[in-house]
Amino acid sequence: MGAVQEVKDGKFVESASAASKAKENIKKANSGMDKDAFLQLLVAQMKYQDPLEPTSNTEYISQFATFSSLEQMQNMSATLELSRASTLVGQTVLMKVTDSTGKTTQVQGNVDYVVYENNKAYLSIAGELYSMDDLDTVADKKYLEAYALAADFMNIYKKLPEIGLLSNADRDNVEKLEKMLNDMTEYQQSFLTDDYIEGAKSYIQKMKDITPDEDGSGSGDDKNPDEDSDTK
Repeated sequence: MGAVQEVKDGKFVESASAASKAKENIKKANSGMDKDAFLQLLVAQMKYQDPLEPTSNTEYISQFATFSSLEQMQNMSATLELSRASTLVGQTVLMKVTDSTGKTTQVQGNVDYVVYENNKAYLSIAGELYSMDDLDTVADKKYLEAYALAADFMNIYKKLPEIGLLSNADRDNVEKLEKMLNDMTEYQQSFLTDDYIEGAKSYIQKMKDITPDEDGSGSGDDKNPDEDSDTK
């Protein structure tokens, strides 16, 4: 026996399950608006429409046109995501991954390759695959190298005493700063403030005024007394 459709006041009345299903489809379409939800909504509308007041063909054509535009936009979005993922190979990225408990962890590393599956891109980092949806930051290798170099430079600089107390004990650190500063490119030096650069240059110049056998006092009290008597 086929399903019985209730009629009231000359119109078909939707069953509770039919109405509920239609509302559920509408809710899905409004929240996600993916093409599957849109198509389900359109089918539900055609299936449960009032036969005495059916939807016009013009309206159906308009809805189909909207569906087609939506599908094209989704395909374009997927293509752009895949294209963007390809450019990340070899780049250093920061991923923010949220597990099933809601806990967020950060993963940083180089992208070795990209995997495409169901129009989704997954980045391979240290042997693990991560969704492009978890991508947080992309950093250029030159940037990371310059940042690390600047951090090392500043750590060495902070180990130095006040310039008036500079001695031979600080020679190694000062010479390291000098070499680092000379080897840095203009881009790498841009990660240092002028205070660090000028301060390092002052230490370098001060150290050149201190001979290797000096104790840093610079007082000149170590002269041989006989030398003074000879000059008199």
